[in-house]
Amino acid sequence: MAARLAQTTLDPDSFRAIAELAYRESGLTLADKKATMIQSRLRHRLRALGLPDFPSYCSYLKSDQGRQEHRHLISALTTNVSHFFRERHHFDTLRALVTQRLPALRAGASLRIWSAGCSNGQEPLSIAMTLLECAPDMHGLDLRILATDIDPKVIAFAKRGVYSDRLMEGVPTPLRARYFTHAICPETNEPGHAAGAQIRKLIRYNPLNLLAPWPMRGRFDAIFCRNVVIYFDLQTQCGLWPRMHQVLHRDGVLFLGHSERISPPEHFGFRVGEPTTYRPA
Repeated sequence: MAARLAQTTLDPDSFRAIAELAYRESGLTLADKKATMIQSRLRHRLRALGLPDFPSYCSYLKSDQGRQEHRHLISALTTNVSHFFRERHHFDTLRALVTQRLPALRAGASLRIWSAGCSNGQEPLSIAMTLLECAPDMHGLDLRILATDIDPKVIAFAKRGVYSDRLMEGVPTPLRARYFTHAICPETNEPGHAAGAQIRKLIRYNPLNLLAPWPMRGRFDAIFCRNVVIYFDLQTQCGLWPRMHQVLHRDGVLFLGHSERISPPEHFGFRVGEPTTYRPA
């Protein structure tokens, strides 16, 4: 066992090769202090591929045959942690925005919301519940929630919409009763809850790399891009903000995570609203 672990120790050259690939393809910045974490997360990929060590894995990544492995690499390196109604003040702001626009919506206007980095789906489902709590007739209006993530595995999880009781923390009891049914989690066989059709049908899930071209043509009324850019260096962030500004309505809202900032916001056409909330200037 000791010999096997020694073989799968992440050497400095392999760390640099993996870090460069992750940055080039997804903007992930991997600091040296993350080497042990990366080693732990990628050992299962070596086992799955039958490779003896990290130099062999890096050689495989560079080969034509190994192109498909890139997405497994990025999936293993990203942390898919989310919660229902995380940072509740954002949902208060969203509720106020939607309430203000209800007359226009009922007159035929559209509402588009993007959950960019939706992880396991708690964020877009929280958005859907917020909208339906604002107006139960949302299903009859021109409304769409786009939920994207770089990791196809979490997109598949989000589409299933089944959560263990532990992952349901943050959902008030009345909303659980209104929008979820009891279910068994397929991954763990433990009891949980399944999102009902009334909230799931408001959401469209798709895999998307934020650094790649975006297929969306219209603009969004609200963009949730929370706890995503913490993985990006300053250069990558500065390249992302103008693109966000371009697809946001002039009276739209951009939500970031509690430790994320646009600095200086005016340089990218934004002004600060509520905490970690930005609006076009």
